Amino acid sequence: MDEQDTLLDVVLRPAPPLSPRTLLIVLAIVAAINASFAIFFMLRGAWPMLPFMGADVALLAWAFRASERAAKREEHVVLTPSLLKVARRPPKGAPSEFTFNPYWVRVEMAVPPQHGSQLTLWSHGKSLRLGSFLPPVERASFAERLKSALRAARAVPV
Repeated sequence: MDEQDTLLDVVLRPAPPLSPRTLLIVLAIVAAINASFAIFFMLRGAWPMLPFMGADVALLAWAFRASERAAKREEHVVLTPSLLKVARRPPKGAPSEFTFNPYWVRVEMAVPPQHGSQLTLWSHGKSLRLGSFLPPVERASFAERLKSALRAARAVPV
């Protein structure tokens, strides 16, 4: 596969979360507010509230970590006149790769794009969803770009 034959080469990634430093600052602020409430409740005799105030901060820290991990996934889409290849790299687990003949691939995306709209590739009765982590407008924009590139791939004699 020559680089000059490549009609489309795109890496799809989710929007990055805040920087680790910013997340740590937000977590520290929430922890300080929760600590002040915990002290207030403890002085009033409501000491059973303390574990809940700590659990709140722990769950927020877990959510920040999960968000950061999820942002590391990506989908690499490469289209040549003879091959459409989608390589997925999940945040955990083994990468996977899907290949299609561009002549037989159909791209589906709801118009106008909505939050639940999916970008789906269809070929020979099988489907593959792409860019589920992208905002609807970006997903629709990529769908149009992919459709255009597929039309170009079909026009090139193999």
